[in-house]
Amino acid sequence: MAVPATLTAAERPARAVSPRHFVRLKLRVLGNNFRGQGWRIALFVGGVLFGLWFAVGGFFGLAAPGLAGESRYALMTAAFGGGLLTLGWVLLPLVFFGVDETLDPARFALLPLSRRTLVTGLFAAALVSVPVLSTLLAVTGLVVTAGALGGWPAALVGLLGVLLGVLLCVAAARAVTSAFATMLRSRRVRDLAAVLLAVVAALLGPLQLLVLGAVQQADWDRLTGVARVVGWTPFGAPWTAGVEVAEGHAAAGGLKLLITVAAIGVLLLWWSRSLESAMVGAVSSGPSRDRRGTVAGAAVGQLFPRAVGWARRDRFGALVARECRYWWRDARRRANLITVAVVGIFVPVMVNLGGSRLATDGGAAFGEATANSSPVLVSLSMVFVGVLASVTLANQFGFDGSAYAANVVAGVPGRVELQARMVAFSLYVVPILGAVAVVLAVVLGRPGWLGVMAGGLLAAYGCGLAINATVSVLGAYSLPETSNPFAMNTGAGMARSLYALVSMVASAAAAVPLVVAAALLGDVWLWLALPVGLAYGLGAALLGAYLAGDALDRRQPELLAAVTPRR
Repeated sequence: MAVPATLTAAERPARAVSPRHFVRLKLRVLGNNFRGQGWRIALFVGGVLFGLWFAVGGFFGLAAPGLAGESRYALMTAAFGGGLLTLGWVLLPLVFFGVDETLDPARFALLPLSRRTLVTGLFAAALVSVPVLSTLLAVTGLVVTAGALGGWPAALVGLLGVLLGVLLCVAAARAVTSAFATMLRSRRVRDLAAVLLAVVAALLGPLQLLVLGAVQQADWDRLTGVARVVGWTPFGAPWTAGVEVAEGHAAAGGLKLLITVAAIGVLLLWWSRSLESAMVGAVSSGPSRDRRGTVAGAAVGQLFPRAVGWARRDRFGALVARECRYWWRDARRRANLITVAVVGIFVPVMVNLGGSRLATDGGAAFGEATANSSPVLVSLSMVFVGVLASVTLANQFGFDGSAYAANVVAGVPGRVELQARMVAFSLYVVPILGAVAVVLAVVLGRPGWLGVMAGGLLAAYGCGLAINATVSVLGAYSLPETSNPFAMNTGAGMARSLYALVSMVASAAAAVPLVVAAALLGDVWLWLALPVGLAYGLGAALLGAYLAGDALDRRQPELLAAVTPRR
């Protein structure tokens, strides 16, 4: 029996999937996402302009030693500049920008693709982005420096180094966010928050002290030694390879390229190990508890966590209970709580600690370093912390996604919705703000200023809640449907940073009257700061919920459409 030609053609082996297929798919998805979305196009253009500004500034900064013929500073510029750039690619996706998830790996879960094909394809697609191209343009300044100091051989090695360095940055960002996404989604490892806090604090503090101390002391010989050490680590190896060749150390330049290649391989292997569980969401929910023997009404009571056991069993209480559970159990929201803790506690403490030590001769005590401090300066710093604590709510409806349709169908009033969300979020954030006030009072040696610190924090936080309630209603955007808490849609990273900037400026402006009162009342403000700050912040939050609630009642369908991910 003859075999039909159609079956013969079907038996031909299919073409192998290559990274270029992922790149073409990402470009097509980007084009479809921009179709009919003017705000996304505007954000993308804004991101391109910002990336171009960064690229031009970075190019001339890294090319300055070569253009000026200063070989003394070439190694320091390459090691410190490239090291900070790599560190930024590792940390910023965790605490601010997130990672682009235009191609969600969960969409490939049912396809017969090997792990190697998936990793290489997603890695190639990740290279097609504005941040990567901006970074590549910026670091080409190192190629100019190497070429000016060592000729075309050094320029060639420098070019290979910067290309490998960009690959290293992208691989590090993907591997770290994927690993943290897996751990943060597991309820058994909530203590990871403390680990992340310690890591970030340990990196920011010594770095700040090192930079400020170097500027003051200008010990260039010591800095050169530090730069050589950094240059032999993955953070500085790709960026200093061309400078090594320019200095006549060709073997060292080649060895640094091999170190970079090995680091990229390790990062990609790490990413491949955590990719499936981090992106697809295969986490065990753990054993279920025995609910036998409960009394009547316990089914409703179980919906309310212990922290909100005081809440009424009505619509408002149910919303507060739901939001409390979401903030603790949802990996994406829990990651933002970690960010609040990082920025709210460790960064201010490290800034004050480093500034105080460097401002004194020989590292004197903090009491001497802060002898000239005033309640006005303390109030300003507390306004900064309080404003940052509320920025997370700038896109609070984006966390819900299409699930917000339940609230729309139920007809939840906007004011009740916003007030419940504020209360639930504050149950986690207000204790953090209290810890900030206590820690800074101890560090500065001013326990009598605890009321000033707490009052400034609460006032700024209340103003931030009011402003972010309005921003979240008028400027909501969707988040990708993935279990990776650091994933962002293309253009959403720019939107997140823009909304955060607008919210911070507006919230700080609303809290300015507290700083003016601290300046006019003097010592009297030490007694009035806490009650006045509490009343001011509470009044601002209630007013914001009242005004934004009316807007939410009018825009519920539009808000639902804005936060629903496009498939």
